[in-house]
Amino acid sequence: MTTEFVVEMGQRTIEMVLLLAAPALVFSVVVGLVVSVLQAVTQINESTLTFLPKILAVSLAFVVFLPWMISLMVGFTTSLLSNIPMYVR
Repeated sequence: MTTEFVVEMGQRTIEMVLLLAAPALVFSVVVGLVVSVLQAVTQINESTLTFLPKILAVSLAFVVFLPWMISLMVGFTTSLLSNIPMYVR
């Protein structure tokens, strides 16, 4: 294995992690901003108010995007496992 190969594999892995985490993070940020705006408008300064909507939003993101995430993970894993003979050289 060359240095370039290891760097490329690390880059592909980091890209995969970012793609898998993106839907949950985006849903969480959007819900957090909406709740923060509602808190500012209504002047309710309760810090624990954002937890339940964020948990529900992340759960919804997983329900919606889980088939896509699983296919992405299976494709990446299949690619890694099928190329093991090439990696050994």
